[in-house]
Amino acid sequence: MIPGFVNRRRFRDLSEQDILALAISSEEDDERIYRSYAEILRADYPSSAAVFDGMATEEDTHRRLLIELHQARFGNVIPLIRREHVSGFYARRPVWLIANLGLERIRDEAAQMERDAEQFYRAAAAITSDAETRKLLGDLAAAEAGHSDHALHLESEHLGDDARSAEESAAHRQFILTWVQPGLAGLMDGSVSTLAPIFATAFATHDTWTTFLVGLAASVGAGISMGFTEAASDDGQISGRGSPIKRGIAAGVMTTLGGLGHALPYLIADFWTATSVALIVVFVELWAIAWIQNRYMQTPFLRAAFQVVLGGALVFAAGVLIGSG
Repeated sequence: MIPGFVNRRRFRDLSEQDILALAISSEEDDERIYRSYAEILRADYPSSAAVFDGMATEEDTHRRLLIELHQARFGNVIPLIRREHVSGFYARRPVWLIANLGLERIRDEAAQMERDAEQFYRAAAAITSDAETRKLLGDLAAAEAGHSDHALHLESEHLGDDARSAEESAAHRQFILTWVQPGLAGLMDGSVSTLAPIFATAFATHDTWTTFLVGLAASVGAGISMGFTEAASDDGQISGRGSPIKRGIAAGVMTTLGGLGHALPYLIADFWTATSVALIVVFVELWAIAWIQNRYMQTPFLRAAFQVVLGGALVFAAGVLIGSG
């Protein structure tokens, strides 16, 4: 059994003072989370940052009211009790984890934060027999529901149709620059550039295991090279392309996957079966690249397909000719 879970207290074993202290610490944590979201968004999404500023202010108001209630009932010393001290209490995800996932994910997380708190307090109130404790939990549940309503009000105040449209457009553009472009470049590089060494080895040796090892080495090596090249090429400060680490990961991972796609079939022992499957995979990869170009880069599909398929066919032909010679 994990020691940290052994020391957790059950919610039904908490005193009314403990419950109030827990509510205070939870409000404090949520206020800090909302202010962190506001600072993260302020430069690129000022209207959404204003929404989170308002939500943080609302959390601070509830915190002060809870502290005043604690002072009136139990005095000035508030017990130290936090979410992680109580078994079954809702948890909050790290700000850095959510912030890396974009504007809409932050909005969704904030909405879930309010729902988590409301649902927990209502469930706790339903199983509590003490009248005062039941009333306190019900009040907290109502307050959390009010937070959701207040968030909607703040959004209508700060996020009109024009502001929301502008922010969504900016978020989409940032997603394209940070993830799609580097990932697409990596997928194209991994899928096309590894065709020659893999199929040259295949037709030169007719040894599926050797072909797989060459494909694995080429894919992993190209992924590492592409990832570091993308990350070092531009820090994103002037171009606005976003974090070099994110771009490097996108390029490196997609490059590796692009090469592995037609290397993995050579785990099949029979040469012609493995080669047939690899060719099918290559066909799917090239059409997937064309679809991504059409979907995210607005490249006409037929033109994208022609460019990718022609390039892939030339590299494939070079590999087969070299291997057969």
